[in-house]
Amino acid sequence: MPHCRNCQTGLDGPYCSNCGQRNVDLERPLWSLVREVVRETFELDGRAALTVKTLFRHPGMLTYEFLAGRRRTYSSPLRLYLVISISFFILVAWFAQSGKLLEPGQDPGFDAAIQARFLSDDLPRLMFVLLPMFALLLKIVYVKRLYFDHLIFSIHLHSAAYVILAMMLPLEELANRHTIFMISKFVLFVYFLAYFIIAVRRVYQSDWLAIALKSAVVLFGYMIVVSVVIENTSNFRIIAD
Repeated sequence: MPHCRNCQTGLDGPYCSNCGQRNVDLERPLWSLVREVVRETFELDGRAALTVKTLFRHPGMLTYEFLAGRRRTYSSPLRLYLVISISFFILVAWFAQSGKLLEPGQDPGFDAAIQARFLSDDLPRLMFVLLPMFALLLKIVYVKRLYFDHLIFSIHLHSAAYVILAMMLPLEELANRHTIFMISKFVLFVYFLAYFIIAVRRVYQSDWLAIALKSAVVLFGYMIVVSVVIENTSNFRIIAD
């Protein structure tokens, strides 16, 4: 019978019944260990596929199911956010480094490097801090709901927003030259607005008029907060560099 390497208790399964440590054989090829770490970190299994599918096919459903206690079927909100946000910020930093996000007149060498550093280093941390701020705005307009409910909704919404923004990034430069790409950007923007309203409707169970008004207040307030924070932080980055 195998024994736990931590407390030497006999094992009758993958986990120790005494200390809870998982029985992992580290004396394996490096690639096998890396693959297991990636699988456990990013949860590349059927739950991940179902989670992403539900995230976009049924806006607000992941939050609704999570708050209802049905959590085993889907990936955890925090893990979903980490995987999507890391992928998104890597992508957006690459676009910035390539000079695709520069305004006319900016230096492709100096300005692109500063922009890429901000998008890869500062912005991910800022957005993680701003997640609770968005939840606080929701708490103001839906005061009877627990703050935890708003936080989970905020995590799921930001995860969806990053994917939509990632789809809009390649259209940024092309939209100035071809009408079809400008229309595509507009369609994605409208889709996000519709997504947000439908998600709020499913989670908060309010009437459509109240949802539209409260959604507009929350989005407008959040855009002001994000703009101010990013502007001040980016200016500080420029001065520091």
